[in-house]
This record gives sequence, C-alpha cells and structure tokens, in this order.
Amino acid sequence: MKDRTLPHTTADTPIVGRTLARAQLEELLAQAPAPLLFDGCDFEGADLSRLDLRGCTFRDCSLIEASLYAASLSRTSWQRCRARQADLEASDATDARFVNCDLNNSLWRRARLSSAAFNGCKLTGANFEEVASLGLVFEDSLLVGAQLGRMSFRKMQLQQLDFSEADVSGCDFRDAVFHGGSLRNAQLKLARFEGADLREADIGGLRLVDAKLFRGATISLNQAAELLRDLGITVA
Repeated sequence: MKDRTLPHTTADTPIVGRTLARAQLEELLAQAPAPLLFDGCDFEGADLSRLDLRGCTFRDCSLIEASLYAASLSRTSWQRCRARQADLEASDATDARFVNCDLNNSLWRRARLSSAAFNGCKLTGANFEEVASLGLVFEDSLLVGAQLGRMSFRKMQLQQLDFSEADVSGCDFRDAVFHGGSLRNAQLKLARFEGADLREADIGGLRLVDAKLFRGATISLNQAAELLRDLGITVA
C-alpha cells in the first residue's frame, strides 16, 4: 500500500508550492519542532480557524477567502500574500508583519493587532472594528473604504496612507503627521485632529460640518483655499 504520510518536515525546510487543506496543515504543524515557512502555497478557501500558526512565515501564498477565525498568528510574517476576503476575525496577530499583501475586504473584527505592522498593503474595504490596536502601524497602504472606527493614530508618523472614503469616526489623530496620503471623502464624525499636521494630505471633499474637527490642526494655504472652494466660499 502506498504511504500517504507527508514527508518529514523541519523548520529549516520550506514548504513550497503545495495546496494544503486543514488536515494536511495540521499534520505539518504537528511534525515540525519550530515555526514553518510556506512559500507559494495555496490555502484558498481553506478552514484554518483556531489553528496555532505562531511564528510561521507565509511568502507568496494565496489565502483568498480562507478562514483564519480566532487563529493564533502572533509573530507571523506575511510577504506578498493574496488574502482578499479572508476572515481573520478574533485572531491573535500580535507582532505580526504584513508586507506587500493583498488584503482587500478582509475581516479583522475583534482581532488582536498590538504591535502588528502593515507595509505596502492593499486593505481596501477591510474591517478593523473593535480591534486591539496598541502599537499597530500602517505604512504606505491603501485603506480606501476601510472600517477603522475609534482607532488611535495619536502622535504617529503616517506614511502615505490612503483613507479615502474610509470610516475613521472617533479616530484619534491628535499630533499625528501625515506624510502624503488622503482623507478625501472620509467619514470623520467625532474624529480628533488637534495638533495634527495635514499639510501633505489630500483633505478634499470635506463638508462644513466636518471643518470644525480640524480646529487646532495645521493645513497649507492651498488646502485652505481648496477647503473654502469646496464649502462654496469665494475668496476675492
């Protein structure tokens, strides 16, 4: 009878180009004495909920529509992965790193993202409601239409973050510095911007009711003129 067991795997041996269902992944994790490296593997649509993947590395993998609900993802590394519409609700991604990943429309509700980092990621439509976000960093990422309500960006250096049409209601941007990026047409209800430097950001599309939120913030003369034009005020 043909041996159907998986080849012995160690932490030093990358798992390359495999299509892995839950049972196969569980077996690999059980064999390995240390966190694994997955390179070019396919987890599309897989149920990976509640698995312990702490410290694993995912490189060029596909996790489109995969479920990582309540999975343990602390200290994981994700490079150039495709995970649109993935479900990461209630997962623990403390100290995780996501670099150049497609995470559009992914679900992170109630996830633990303390000290996690997203660099060069696509997060359009992502849902970050009720996440634990102390020390969370976004850099050079698309957050268009994302749900980010009540998240704190206080005193952060915000590098090229596109919040266009995002829900940033109740977010704390006090003393933050925007290096490029956009807040165009964002939902800003109860957001705080005291001491923020917005001179390099796109703040077009503001409504009169939103303008007062920027009291105490710094904007450029060009931004002020555009803001007045958007509010229907002509400066002669």
